[in-house]
Amino acid sequence: MRFLKFGITEYDRARATPGVTLFSPLLHKVTYLIGMNGEILHHWNLAAKPGNYSYLLPNGNLLTAIETPDGPPGLYAKGGKIQELDWDGTIVWEYQDDYQHHDFRRCDNGNTVYLGWELLPEDYASRVKGGDHGRTVPEGIWGGYVREVNPEGETVWEWHFHENIEIEKYPNAPMAGRIEWGHPNSIMPTPEGDIMVSWRHNNLIAVIDKKSGQFKFEWCGPELGHQHDFQILENGNYMMFINQSGGPGVGSRVLEFDPVTKETVWEYQGMPRYTFHSPFISGAQRLKSGNTLICEGMWGRIFEVTPDKELVWEYISPYFTPQNIPGPMAGTNCVFRAYRYDVDGPEVQGRVSLS
Repeated sequence: MRFLKFGITEYDRARATPGVTLFSPLLHKVTYLIGMNGEILHHWNLAAKPGNYSYLLPNGNLLTAIETPDGPPGLYAKGGKIQELDWDGTIVWEYQDDYQHHDFRRCDNGNTVYLGWELLPEDYASRVKGGDHGRTVPEGIWGGYVREVNPEGETVWEWHFHENIEIEKYPNAPMAGRIEWGHPNSIMPTPEGDIMVSWRHNNLIAVIDKKSGQFKFEWCGPELGHQHDFQILENGNYMMFINQSGGPGVGSRVLEFDPVTKETVWEYQGMPRYTFHSPFISGAQRLKSGNTLICEGMWGRIFEVTPDKELVWEYISPYFTPQNIPGPMAGTNCVFRAYRYDVDGPEVQGRVSLS
C-alpha cells in the first residue's frame, strides 16, 4: 500500500515496548536512532551508502557495512567494507572484502562472519538448474561463500556453497534468473556456534554445521516465499520473514516455527493479506515483552505487534531517495532491517533518554 502519513502513525503507550529503534534508510549515508515518538535521538554519518543495514553491538558500538566501488558489477545489496564505529562515529575496526554483501555478524568470540560472492567454476556452474535462462551475465554464474575473520582480519573459517552441497538438489526459482545461484541474504551464528543462512533464489534456509560443513537443519520449498532474516529466538524456535506468502491473494508473512517439527508456533499476516506485503528485503525482531518488531522493507514501514497480532506502534520512514537516480531504488523509502534496543541496555548504555 502507499502511505500518506510519515513518522509515527500509531503508538499505544501501555502496550508498546519502550526503547529506541535503529534503522538505515537505503542509499542514505546515515543510520538513525529514534525514540518512541519518532524523534531522532542519535545518528551516525557513514562514509558511503550502507550495504543494507547497521546494528548495535553489546559494547555499544555500531557495526555496519558500506559500499565500495570495486567488486561484482550489477548485483544488489553490495557492501564491501565492514566497519565498527563508536558512539561518536570514530572507526575502531574495519575489514574490506569488495565481494561482501547483504549480511554480517559479530560472533561471541569477537570474530566477524559475513556473506560474499564468487564466480562459480564452469564445471559447477553447468550443474545449476532452474532460473530464467534469458537473464544471464557474460562472466558466468555467481555463487557464494561464508567467511569468518578474526579481529586481525585473518580468515579462520570459510564455507563455499557449491563445494558442500548437491547443486542439482537446489535449483534457482523461476523468478531468479541465472546471474546468481542462491542469493544468500541473511546470516546468523547460533548459540552453539553453527551458522544459519537464508538463500532467497532457492527458497532455502539451513543451519551449517561448522565442523562438518554439512547442513544440520534445512527447509527448501516454494512455501518459504523467497524469505529473509532467518534467525533463532531465545526460546529455541526459528523465525523468518516470508516475502511472498502462498495461497490466494498477495501478501507477506512473519513465521515462527519449531525447528524439529517445522510446525507453526506463531505467525503474522495482514488483514486483508495485501495490506502487509514486501516482496523483497524486510525482517523481524522478537522483543523482550513478547511483542514483535517488523520491518516491511519496501514501504519503509517499521511496526510492533502483540502476540495477539494487534498493532501497538508504527513508524513510516520519511527518508526517500531522489526520483532521478538509476536503478529500482529511485523514489523509494526502503529499509532493509530495523532493531529495537533498551535505553538502559548494553547497546545504548543510557546515552539517550525517551520523552
